Amino acid sequence: MIAIIKYNAGNIQSVQNALNRLGYESVITDDSALILAADKVIFPGVGEASSAMKYLKERGLDEVIYKITQPFLGICLGLQLMCKSTEEGNTKCLGIFDTEVKLFPPKEKVPHMGWNNFEQIKGKLFESIDSKEDVYFVHSYYAELCKDTVATCNYIKPFSAAMQKDNFYATQFHPEKSAGIGEQILKNFLEL
Repeated sequence: MIAIIKYNAGNIQSVQNALNRLGYESVITDDSALILAADKVIFPGVGEASSAMKYLKERGLDEVIYKITQPFLGICLGLQLMCKSTEEGNTKCLGIFDTEVKLFPPKEKVPHMGWNNFEQIKGKLFESIDSKEDVYFVHSYYAELCKDTVATCNYIKPFSAAMQKDNFYATQFHPEKSAGIGEQILKNFLEL
């Protein structure tokens, strides 16, 4: 079973639809037991960091996430919440990745929205992937580069397009909205 964590963030249905297209069934849940029993866990999201972290803490899901040993994929806001903190609402986050999330400079075109390629890709998530292909981004905040960065993108400045530490994977871009390349990345995750 694939668990999609429900936590007061948008875009969850798009992820479930992408999994359905790939032939996988999933459940959208904030039930700790279901999440811990799942074969794979996906932590998607579009939204605001402080309200999302509040929802996670109120339901004890922040503690549940630390206990997960199966493959775990954060997407967009999910990636940002897996970092130490974010400037969005000066929010303390989960701290899985040892980096900070910053706001793109306001004088630039923000949010970073649309198709962009990524660079320096490595790891199992990107098997059979050509970094010259574009993926879909929509975000105003970015995770700084760190030792867990497995793909970069350059928009105003280089940032972490994807990260990985142990069983925890995350993408700033939206694989569920990135056509064939995004489907391949999701498939790579589901086959871990």
